[in-house]
Amino acid sequence: MRYVIHAYDYTDDQAMGRRLAVRPNHFDGARQLKADGHFVLGGALLDPDGKMIGSMMLLDFDTEDQLNDWLQNEVYISGKVWERIDIKPFKQADI
Repeated sequence: MRYVIHAYDYTDDQAMGRRLAVRPNHFDGARQLKADGHFVLGGALLDPDGKMIGSMMLLDFDTEDQLNDWLQNEVYISGKVWERIDIKPFKQADI
């Protein structure tokens, strides 16, 4: 099952600092997801001025338990980068 994740950052004055502090670990996690066949694509969500305000990821997991395991270990969650996360099952159009 594929899942599209839209995760929106906290907006307090320290939010960008927290994001940048754990960003290398977040990228390491994304590389591991890719190596394990779970990462399809992802990147930063930007405001009109080009400032990072969140993330979008398209992930592929066999089970919802795998998704939940990833959520438990994602540093952007434990590091208080993402304040709000919207996760929806995703079906790619076959065109």
